[in-house]
Amino acid sequence: MRKNVVLGAGITGISAGHHLRLNSEDVVLYEKNDDWGGLCGNFTIGGFRFDKFVHFSFAQDEYVVNTFRNSVDMYEHVPFPSNYYKGVWLRHPAQNNLAPLSSNEKTDIIYDFVNREVKDVSEIKDYAEWLRCQYGNYFAENFPFRYTRKYWGVEPEELETKWVGNRMYTPDLRQVLNGAFETQDECFYYAKVMKYPKKGGFRAILNTSREGLDIRLNKSVVKIDTKAKIVSFADGTMAEYDNLISTLPLPEIVKMLDDVPDEVLRAAQDLKYTSGYMVSLGFNKPDIAKYLWFYIYDEDILASRVYSPNLKSADNVPKGCSSLQAEIFFANGSAIPDKELVLKNTVDKLVEMQVCKPEDIVVKDIRFEKYANVIFDKDIYKNREIVLEYVKSLGINSIGRFGKWEYMWTHQAYADGMSVVKGALANAK
Repeated sequence: MRKNVVLGAGITGISAGHHLRLNSEDVVLYEKNDDWGGLCGNFTIGGFRFDKFVHFSFAQDEYVVNTFRNSVDMYEHVPFPSNYYKGVWLRHPAQNNLAPLSSNEKTDIIYDFVNREVKDVSEIKDYAEWLRCQYGNYFAENFPFRYTRKYWGVEPEELETKWVGNRMYTPDLRQVLNGAFETQDECFYYAKVMKYPKKGGFRAILNTSREGLDIRLNKSVVKIDTKAKIVSFADGTMAEYDNLISTLPLPEIVKMLDDVPDEVLRAAQDLKYTSGYMVSLGFNKPDIAKYLWFYIYDEDILASRVYSPNLKSADNVPKGCSSLQAEIFFANGSAIPDKELVLKNTVDKLVEMQVCKPEDIVVKDIRFEKYANVIFDKDIYKNREIVLEYVKSLGINSIGRFGKWEYMWTHQAYADGMSVVKGALANAK
């Protein structure tokens, strides 16, 4: 029987392992952390459960939907996030929910929206220009420009635009005007229903898929010998393979290979990504969280997005309590502040925003993830192709968000694990 080795026990790796087992294949998953789930994992402090960054499911594929549903009962949330801007709360998306703003600011936004430059998408050279053409200069500069710096850690001029898709809503003039006069009750989010497990945190969607899998924890890869087909780990152990599937980030996997061409090393080094802090707060009151999640545009506040684990599911907190988790991102290569500074800024600013009071906090935690998201700079596709083609030439199946260097939602990452198994089985015949 073939020896299938999967590196990483996040959602894509678990999907790959599960579908190999469904096809009666022998498979072992190796995970560097002390628990499974990757960025879909979670941790618990004093009875408060926190996911690693914000997660919901809005899968449409029937097979994926049923797989998640068979793992755990799910709540269905209508996404009504909010926005914090200069002391004002606006519904999301802000571009057509301007009612709480001053008359002068609404006038500036609408005037620039009406008079924005119209260009064919083929003429738009970067994300900054795309935003100006969609929303006008005033809104672009004061909302998504600011958020881009906070979420992506770069200026919008540095990003290309293929990743945007339907993630950014573009209203027509009537919607902008309606939203400037009165609060809009319609959900304009790109997903109309967001699902979340009733118990166990977000990774519970993988309960069925991980069942019976051989997952070996605390296995950090240090070398991959593709000629001998051996993976070596930091603890001195090794694993032989016939088929290797990796979810490791592309910049990391090239470090584990011998005699990598300079062109590939440079391309991997030039792949850009964000790293992120998670500030997790538990409260001794049930009603601290007012929104499922909200975005923050003020640049003196380090957090870009804050969500509520207890509104996603009451199972995430002790009875009579509530919780929030803030996300703070930085582009790789940028100066990353000390975690205590980040924690203090986040808590202090939430208090200034009147979201909470210091005396209500009973749990306070901050954690760091090196790889949070892929940055879609203008050279991403060229550099990604160089690395992926080289890794593929060595017989490594590189999958998942960081293994393919793509913007993947969780259902897409799960589907990618399915797809690689189909390809591997076809090639084995």
